[in-house]
Amino acid sequence: MTETATREFSTVGVIGLGTMGAGIAEVFARNGFTVVGVEQNDVGLERGRQHLEHSTGRAVKREKLTQEQADELLGRITLTTDMQDLAGADLVVEAVVESLEVKKSIFRALDDIVRPDAVLATNTSSLSVTEISTANAKPGRVVGVHFFNPAPVQNLVEIIRTVVTEPDVLADVQELLRSLGKNPVVCGDKAGFIANTLLFGYLNHAVAMYEGKYASREDIDAAMRFGCGYPMGPLALLDLIGLDTAYEILDTMYKQGRDRLHAPAPILKQYVTAGLLGRKSGRGFYTYEAPDSPVVVADAHTPSADDKPRLHHDIKLVGVVGTGTMASGIVEVFAKAGYDVLFTGRGQDKVDGVVATITKNFDKQIQRGRATEEQKSEVLGRVRGTTSLDDLKDVDIVVEAIAEDLAIKTTLFENLDEICKPGAILATTTSSLPIISMARVTKRPQDVIGMHFFNPAAIMKLVEVVSTVATDEAVTETVLALCDRVGKVAVKCGDRSGFIVNALLFPYLNDAVKMLEAHYATADDIDTAMKQGCALPMGPFELLDVVGNDVSLAIQKELYLEFREPGFAPAPLLEHLVTAGYLGRKTGRGFRDYSAR
Repeated sequence: MTETATREFSTVGVIGLGTMGAGIAEVFARNGFTVVGVEQNDVGLERGRQHLEHSTGRAVKREKLTQEQADELLGRITLTTDMQDLAGADLVVEAVVESLEVKKSIFRALDDIVRPDAVLATNTSSLSVTEISTANAKPGRVVGVHFFNPAPVQNLVEIIRTVVTEPDVLADVQELLRSLGKNPVVCGDKAGFIANTLLFGYLNHAVAMYEGKYASREDIDAAMRFGCGYPMGPLALLDLIGLDTAYEILDTMYKQGRDRLHAPAPILKQYVTAGLLGRKSGRGFYTYEAPDSPVVVADAHTPSADDKPRLHHDIKLVGVVGTGTMASGIVEVFAKAGYDVLFTGRGQDKVDGVVATITKNFDKQIQRGRATEEQKSEVLGRVRGTTSLDDLKDVDIVVEAIAEDLAIKTTLFENLDEICKPGAILATTTSSLPIISMARVTKRPQDVIGMHFFNPAAIMKLVEVVSTVATDEAVTETVLALCDRVGKVAVKCGDRSGFIVNALLFPYLNDAVKMLEAHYATADDIDTAMKQGCALPMGPFELLDVVGNDVSLAIQKELYLEFREPGFAPAPLLEHLVTAGYLGRKTGRGFRDYSAR
């Protein structure tokens, strides 16, 4: 049975007027509530007043508020250093320092101040709401209300229910937050809640990848921005959050959940100890113009312009093996960049299909004014298809984009080794298979490399350039330079399962499935939390259903086999969905049912 709101909220108390507390006070005042803001001394009170005036002043400048509305808003907020002034509050939100003892002392003191039916909320982002609630004589009225920064702008709010939170309190708070224009998601009381649990596991993994010198900071960040459409790379995001804050959140999560994936990467503690806290100190993973500046400046780790990759091999004719979506996209990419392309397919109908696909793509672009008939003719004039692998004998580089099956790929590489001229580069677009296994069946392992394009290849900017232990450095540099010439962002990494993107993305998706499996939160709430709390383009379950649960399971199994990390073991729920044939959008049902849409 759905709970209906029973309380009337008109006066809201906010304890702590730092950036977050002042933002929460502003949110309630904007929506017509009477707000009582409490600080421990006059200095804090003045700082809170300045936060409020600056925030509303910015809103007036941006024409989000009129001056009259800003004045009215500020007029609804009373500032005080006396907690007794909260006696008439219907709801009190605590937003003080992340200290369990400080928060508990506040909730203990509120017992003798507020009415018995007043709701008490904590804005903690990582501490136990249950433990905070035990300081109050009525723990059932205590709930976690985790706003995201900046509170007036961010719509997501995580509501944390404890095992004793009264159902009517939960329902009333949900309704109240919706009335503020916020999107509340409900979850249980576990360190990190939804967004931080999923986000910080991913961030910690990125730090470990950097610490292990698997890839550069620039390449790790570029991979997630261009491969997944994330607004920021993980290391740049950590610098923004603050490495000390990140360390504390991870440490709290690890101590509570004992998940090794949340144990802070050792380099994080070293940075924090050295005072390299990120943007706020002027240096973290990157170096900044000044403390609190977003402007990154060159440092000892910044790649030099003189080190820009260059072509050591003369690339004129490009070969592509395959006729599927990925292969067609790769043919189009090279042809648009001015290269002659020879591609092979198993039958003339498949070969004709690639030309038809490229033609259709151009026709759509012409209709939108993004291309001309002349450009279409030029590009198609550079493309030639064949049904014979032997015709690839003169190509300077060949890129295979066939089925993700190691046996089929190794057989192909044996053939390419015999067919292609000496010095030709042999590249594979595999996303998860060991490239060295393909290289070792050839007599030229030094010329074998990974070129992992992202789908759709004609649109996605990223290419992961993957070198094996046998790949010649000149081949790696040539492929990096070639990617640049065809308008792609190339990132360099070694030959291990998942490369950069999948190794960071799929454990995060797997963690989301485990969270759902544990009935910690709903799929909708988890998706909302990650899209609105972390500004990701898709929630994890939306993405899983697009990628395909069978594909996701196969990649997760590869990662588990490679790293032997218990936390990478595929979530049983993912395996069950695949066994049931619920593969996502392509079958009409995955984590959600698409058959009726």
